[in-house]
Amino acid sequence: MLALLSKRLVSLLVVLFCVVSITFLLIRASPGGPFDGERKIPEAIEKQLLAKYKLDGTLWQQYTGYIGDLLRGDLRLSTKYRNRSVNEILAQTLPVTLALGGAAFLLATFAGVWIGTLAAMYRHTWRDFGAMFLALAAISLPSYIIGPLLILVFALTLGWLPAGGWGGFSHLILPALTLAAPAAAVIARLMRGSMVETLQMDFVRTARAKGLKESTVVYRHALRIAILPVVSYLGPLAAHLLTGSIVVETVFNIPGAGGFFVHSILNRDGFLLGGMVIVYCAMLVFFNLLVDLAYGFLDPRIKSHA
Repeated sequence: MLALLSKRLVSLLVVLFCVVSITFLLIRASPGGPFDGERKIPEAIEKQLLAKYKLDGTLWQQYTGYIGDLLRGDLRLSTKYRNRSVNEILAQTLPVTLALGGAAFLLATFAGVWIGTLAAMYRHTWRDFGAMFLALAAISLPSYIIGPLLILVFALTLGWLPAGGWGGFSHLILPALTLAAPAAAVIARLMRGSMVETLQMDFVRTARAKGLKESTVVYRHALRIAILPVVSYLGPLAAHLLTGSIVVETVFNIPGAGGFFVHSILNRDGFLLGGMVIVYCAMLVFFNLLVDLAYGFLDPRIKSHA
């Protein structure tokens, strides 16, 4: 396991380095600059700005300087939000986005696994058809429709929950449901298909032949194997949900990182955009590593040298 972890860490660090390099080059190759606008900036002032944001050297000097700052944990200053560093912006917005994404991840995982398992246990019954119909609806409806529908029912009609904003636990419920619904549906469909196949395996027949209860057979024996395809999906899903959803944050007026990500593109704020991309890729790399480790724990047949 230690050898597997070492190999994965080295390969993932290489991937992260390549992503950082490609992101830097693409930002520099894109047309326009951070100080372009309707009014022409005097040349002397433009030189001072380029020097302040370390954009005054050759491309190679800028690249090596940027990599050096990243190794020190410095994501540079934002060129749009003056006198605010990317580290500061991320420190203020990421906790909100991570709270929303974490709640949606837990909700989607537990709900999807439970619904998919229930559908497989009662295959070809009304419970199975009902669960898969709800999953299909959740996948088909985009977040900008699910969110307003939840607001209309639970906030405006029933008055149980706030319609938006960010504060206590009640503000988290509707956006987490909106963000989790499509993911839970995908997990439910994956879980159902995998569980149906697993329940037909020989070791399940042996467990049933011993007289064990069906719930014991499913949750103590079949679940550990059936959940493997879901675990593969959870890695990129966690990175996606934990970096937030631009649509959900906009619908519910949540001060997360999604809005800054969009504005960094519109404002040609290269360092802020680069910081957002680096955080997303780092999370994706990290959770894919966790998936590899979880596979080895859940299924001993997977060898450490694989």
